[in-house]
This record gives sequence, C-alpha cells and structure tokens, in this order.
Amino acid sequence: MLPIGRRLLLSSLAAGATLTTLLPARQGMAAMRTLNIAPPKPVPPLTFTDADGKPYDLGAFRGKMLLVNLWATWCAPCVAEMPALDRTQKALEAEGWTVLPLSSDRGGKAQVAPFYERTGLKNLGIWLDPRSAATRALGARGLPTSVIVDREGQELARLEGEAEWDSPAMLASLRELAGG
Repeated sequence: MLPIGRRLLLSSLAAGATLTTLLPARQGMAAMRTLNIAPPKPVPPLTFTDADGKPYDLGAFRGKMLLVNLWATWCAPCVAEMPALDRTQKALEAEGWTVLPLSSDRGGKAQVAPFYERTGLKNLGIWLDPRSAATRALGARGLPTSVIVDREGQELARLEGEAEWDSPAMLASLRELAGG
C-alpha cells in the first residue's frame, strides 16, 4: 500500500490537478513525515572525514545522541531540510545531541563549504562521505536519509526523505528517543 501522502497526490492528479497546483501541498508533506522507530540495533561501522580530511567514525561521538543525515548539495529535498537541521543542532546541542550531516558530494569541502555559506548554516559541522560508504553501510535507499543513533551506538529510528526537523513535534520525538 502506498503512503497516505503519495495516495493523496495520485488521487489529486487523477482528479485533474496539476503538479504546479499541488506543489504547496507536496512541500507541506515534509511536516507529515515521522520517524520510523524500531527496536535498537547496532549501527554498522561508518567512516567519514571532517572538513580537513581527518578520518572519523561514530566512536568519536560515543555518549552523544546523534542525528546522522545522509545528504548532498545536488539533492533538492536535502537542500530544503538543511536549515531545519541547522536549527535543530542549535536547539538540541545543550541536551547532548549532535547533528551529523554526512555529505556524499564528490567535490568534498570545496563543494560543501560554499553551500553552507550561501545558506547561512552556522551550527552544523562539515562532514564528508564522498564515496557514499556510510550510505551503503546504513542501507539507505536514497537521499536524504536520517538515522537516530543513541549514546551507545544503537540505531533507534530512521526517516527516509525530507523532514521539518525543528518542528515542535519532531523536537519532542527526538527528546523522547533520548529519554528526556
């Protein structure tokens, strides 16, 4: 069965609507996305680099709640949600959260840093995965995909597609997952 948003979109198109008239409604669908919460499971080994090319893995973040976001500058839904992720980092940082946006852009820092400047992202670090190793390791089916990882390195939830991360409902869901 198709998700409700897709069923609504298809039924509206069948009724004679056009994509142009449906665009505002479609954009609002990001707010309807919810986390797919599942029993905790180990996150496979992930390696990525910081903006300077220093290698990291999730062990560097042990003890923190993580919102790992797989994205790219060429991905329109990814670009749309980045300001909300930036605001989410600011809102949750004091509560022990780190938003970890892993860019799969092949151009690395030279491509991502100007994007951060253009869009005014100030709270997110630049994290790079130009070979999409993390995307493959996590079994992501597309971009953006976000994975919530607990303080012990267990995946708690996942969301495929764009979301309004800084909405009150989403922030409440994230806080609940953190046990707060």
